[in-house]
Amino acid sequence: MNATVAAPAPRMHWGLLLAASATLMITMGARQTTGLFVAPIHQDTGIGIAAISFALAIGQFTWGAVQPVFGALADKRGSTGVLVFGAILLSLGLALTPQLTSPWGLMFTLGLLTAAGAGAGSFSILIGATAQQLAPEKRSFAAGFINAGGSLGQFVFAPLVQAVIAFAGWASAMYTLAVASLLAIPLAFPLRKKAVAASGTPTATAIGDISLKQQIAIALRDRSYWMLHLGFFTCGVHIAFLVTHLPGEVALCGLPASVSAAALMLIGLFNVAGSLIAGALGQRVRMKWILAVMYASRAVMIALYLMAPPTPLTFYVFAAALGFTWLATVPPTAGLVGKLFGPRYLGTLFGLTLLSHQIGGFFGAWLGGLALEQSGDYTWMWYLDMGLALIAAVANLPIRERSPRPVPTAA
Repeated sequence: MNATVAAPAPRMHWGLLLAASATLMITMGARQTTGLFVAPIHQDTGIGIAAISFALAIGQFTWGAVQPVFGALADKRGSTGVLVFGAILLSLGLALTPQLTSPWGLMFTLGLLTAAGAGAGSFSILIGATAQQLAPEKRSFAAGFINAGGSLGQFVFAPLVQAVIAFAGWASAMYTLAVASLLAIPLAFPLRKKAVAASGTPTATAIGDISLKQQIAIALRDRSYWMLHLGFFTCGVHIAFLVTHLPGEVALCGLPASVSAAALMLIGLFNVAGSLIAGALGQRVRMKWILAVMYASRAVMIALYLMAPPTPLTFYVFAAALGFTWLATVPPTAGLVGKLFGPRYLGTLFGLTLLSHQIGGFFGAWLGGLALEQSGDYTWMWYLDMGLALIAAVANLPIRERSPRPVPTAA
């Protein structure tokens, strides 16, 4: 009688996931609270809202532009050095911001240094480093778990940053973030293990011995990959516009700054749940459907927000609802890139997708500032957001993706 013995199920590597999640909590917590500084910097230095928004818009683009570069370095040489360098760069940029209070100074610190440092410790590097050490059926959940760390950072950092700004000034809040950013350095070392296939066997890309250049060429000829880019571009517009200008929208409604801090905190809190659910669903449902539903829901949420009265409760409900999809788009997007091309160069390929996200982020942050200065409010930006959300939902539908296969049980 022949007996078939199933291979032992690969471990989830919880230490690896916790280190990656905590790193993203720090880098995203520092980055996603920059909108709280717009009004204080404007009031203290006299720099225009549009100029500050432009510096933050450059930061949105820089954060995306460096990720395929750092992702390629991490894919080739390991992630530890990239993560340590990023933490130092992020801390340096934050510490220099109060010293360089001119439009050019803000472009250098917030637009280049802090954004590049946060990008070196962000999604593409962290998800790429862990995906290569996990079985395919576990990668979607892992991406959601790591992404939840970034959302938790926004939940934790937003009220703390606002409290420091209120009691000690925005410069002190910047110095506090600079010190906190250095905590990411020791978290880089659990991720130093070089990538191996989770099953102990060579991956498909290793068998074919495909080069990074060849893999990028293959990806750029794939229509599904470009549809992911289009959807993620629109996501970047939404995220950057709101993280930069939600405090300004709150102020226009005559509400205190504490409302905007609480709203950003709620976005982060509810995105923890959204990220975990999106990661878990990606193991059972086609990820393109998850993305299409999330993008379409944003258009509905914005429409309901515009019809509601401008009260604190409206902002809290809007933030909670939007937070559920906020960066929950990351796990299914990264999962689709992994499905299409494998995990070997995921850091680079997902980094390129994030570049598209941040090109959208550049326009979201910058156009929001222009809208406010030219028309006195953000009305046309809200309508643009709704239109882009619907475009993103439709763009994900033709992506080629097989139905998830159930994980086989041990015999």
